[in-house]
Amino acid sequence: MNLHEYQGKDLFRAAGIPVPPGEVARTVDEAAASGERLGLPLVVKAQVLIGGRGKAGGVKVVRSVEELRREAGRILGLDIRGHQVRKVLITPASDIEKEYYAGIVLDRKYETPLLMVSPAGGVDIEEVARETPEKILRLHLDQRGLPAYRARAAASFLDPRPAVRRQLATVLLKLARVYHEHDCSLAEINPLVVTPKGEVLALDAKVVIDDNALDRHPDLAALRDLGAEDPGEVEAREKSLSYVRLDGSIGCVVNGAGLAMATMDLIHYHGGRAANFLDIGGSSNPEKVTAAMSLLTRDARVRAVLFNIFGGITRCDDVARGLLTALDRIGTKLPIVIRLTGTNEKEARDLLSARGMTALSDMDEAVRAVIARAAEAA
Repeated sequence: MNLHEYQGKDLFRAAGIPVPPGEVARTVDEAAASGERLGLPLVVKAQVLIGGRGKAGGVKVVRSVEELRREAGRILGLDIRGHQVRKVLITPASDIEKEYYAGIVLDRKYETPLLMVSPAGGVDIEEVARETPEKILRLHLDQRGLPAYRARAAASFLDPRPAVRRQLATVLLKLARVYHEHDCSLAEINPLVVTPKGEVLALDAKVVIDDNALDRHPDLAALRDLGAEDPGEVEAREKSLSYVRLDGSIGCVVNGAGLAMATMDLIHYHGGRAANFLDIGGSSNPEKVTAAMSLLTRDARVRAVLFNIFGGITRCDDVARGLLTALDRIGTKLPIVIRLTGTNEKEARDLLSARGMTALSDMDEAVRAVIARAAEAA
């Protein structure tokens, strides 16, 4: 679950990380009122759950009330890569002497959190890694979290000045605490700055919470901004489906995350592009299949649908019933390619055959077939 910048800053502030004050505004009048309380100059920052706000014109420094009202009005309603801005963060502008990057992310290869720091802050860390990888220090964390001596080492990599290093080390220790205590998969400050007075401040916050841990954090779960998320993903979550919208033309309905990933890989290998990741899970609930088809048929980019079912706990006949029920309810004309194998495979094939549908057993054949059908329907 992604948090907005202001929500991430609230977590940082509660942990003792120095963060400038700020107020969230949903209208121009609210932004102006915040400006009166906070004082000029200010920064107006679009609050959307996606990066690249600055490049899209969603972050502006203002030095007058008139400029504040004009920029707040422009940014509110702005479309940033498909995300409409519904609120802005109003925060005092800070004098900056130096910008750093600090972040902790889950390293899936080594199955452990990874602290990354760089003296080249203020830009995408991916850009730094690509162009100047020597400017990134990487430290894996263990069950102890971030020991103080490693925090000091990371701070020394960022800045040689003792007074600044001490502040940076403290911020890194508290960032590690936020990451651990809130079950994050990402906790990032970019930029982490030093002012001309030698004060360290976190000017941005990017926090991602592990969805699987939200049961332990009802206070964080309540922060989810459903209006800022893809409606299909919200609906899928309510139906207990694992769904991520992608940018291809082939809709996928698969049981099991591993098979779903393999299916998308094979589609790409054969020259196609998946429109989604969609895992109906290991249950035998036909309603899930119906919900999955409802999602895909409403996606205008989908040109053909692939059902790839390996029946273990999931029963192939229940998937077939769900598909037939969905077709009865929705009446879609999308081409559908079905691959079934495993538990109750024969019963599933009989159900489909009675409706004039056939199911393949070879995965490669099914993928090639759905790519061809999508090309025909384009």
